[in-house]
Amino acid sequence: MNNPEEIIFRGATHIVVEEEFKKKLASGNKLRIKLGIDPSGSRLTIGHAVNLWRLKAFQELGHQIVLVIGTFTGQIGDSSDKESERPMLGAEEVLENMQSYTDFASRVLDMDKVEVVQNGDWFNDMPLSKFFELQNLFSVAQMVERDNFAQRIDKGNRVGLHELSYALLQGYDSVEVRADVEIGGNDQLFNNLAGRTVQKAYGQKPQDVIVYDLLLGSDGKKMSKTSGNCIWLDDEPNDMYGKVMRISDEQIVQYYELATIVPNEQIDAVKSRLDKGENPRDVKADLAKEIVTLYHGKDAAKGALEAFDSQFRDGNLPDDIPIKKLGKIDWQLADLLVYTELAPSKTEAKRLVEQGAVRLNQEKIDSEEVTIKEADILQAGKHRFAKLSIQDLN
Repeated sequence: MNNPEEIIFRGATHIVVEEEFKKKLASGNKLRIKLGIDPSGSRLTIGHAVNLWRLKAFQELGHQIVLVIGTFTGQIGDSSDKESERPMLGAEEVLENMQSYTDFASRVLDMDKVEVVQNGDWFNDMPLSKFFELQNLFSVAQMVERDNFAQRIDKGNRVGLHELSYALLQGYDSVEVRADVEIGGNDQLFNNLAGRTVQKAYGQKPQDVIVYDLLLGSDGKKMSKTSGNCIWLDDEPNDMYGKVMRISDEQIVQYYELATIVPNEQIDAVKSRLDKGENPRDVKADLAKEIVTLYHGKDAAKGALEAFDSQFRDGNLPDDIPIKKLGKIDWQLADLLVYTELAPSKTEAKRLVEQGAVRLNQEKIDSEEVTIKEADILQAGKHRFAKLSIQDLN
């Protein structure tokens, strides 16, 4: 990484307190940089990696990275960005996810130099009296004034008491690890600022806080497993490349800023190319190549570019079409699209058919009923394919 300080500041939406943080960064002192991770799932997206690349920049400047794994708070679940109560996880599931998170983090960070701690180590044994002392640092009004909690209360939706405790628990993590700086997504600002309050109460100098813009999914919405808009760190190169190519033209600059580590001058050049009317597809192709290179290397990125062009520019079918086994040959087309996972619902399947986006063996199909045969290729939209295989019907 040739530009670590640029990466640290790029995409930051809030820096508290900015002047103090800049002084710390320029002091030459080794800082303790905290990132809290609640292992609520077993995979990470390139959106999660925004924070990892910022940590990498701090690491290259010689600072100490501290990953706080929420083996306790992960069971509660952070509802900072949720419109409903988040389900609580079991301890075993959290521990399994923790291993996945650290494995993914090793794709970006030098884990031999990272301090990894679990907040269950102090919360599992915390006396109830100490927990009450911690609660006394905040008021109910402070907690429920958060936008998502206030909205849920206004709608008559439940807000669990355990949810109100989450921010103060995350804040106490900063005391245990003696954090100088905490980073996170901008949906974590309230929780990160709570760390400053708790540190002051425990006689520590309050941490500075940097939060970053959230990288949106390929549909312009927050990345979510249920939305199917995630670009995963373990996506195969061709899949990762294709997903980046599906983002909107308006997302190109944000992806360059958050999902790459290219110099700022290169991003300025990208903006200039777009302003001058260059085909966004060509700019997006360069972006996709940059992102695939980060996680799979230059050779894989070159191969993904060639495969994409072969499929979508030259009209060839991809080589790795998934096989879907069927137990009958006569289908309602909408049912077939859902069964083969080319559409998430019958409503979406019907919409695709109405738009003329469904093809069988590269021929447009819009009939309600269809009879299929062995090795037929079913396609929905530009990027989704299935090779149909007929199981023994006897």
